[in-house]
Amino acid sequence: MTHDETTELMDDILLVRTQNKNLTIIIVEHEMGVIERITDRCVVLNFGRKIAEGPYRAVAADAQVQEAYLGVA
Repeated sequence: MTHDETTELMDDILLVRTQNKNLTIIIVEHEMGVIERITDRCVVLNFGRKIAEGPYRAVAADAQVQEAYLGVA
């Protein structure tokens, strides 16, 4: 997807969320900016094993997540 298409999709997802408060949306995404913008809660898998779950900021600060996805050794 292009940057514009990604932005449009995020806008659409946020609109659906505001219109449907009891709706759960599951997204598989590797772009952290997308996850940060559109999620209240996220789950991170590494080789099929859950390594973190919670609000974006807490998950992004997790050492295992940083090592697996954010390039921190």
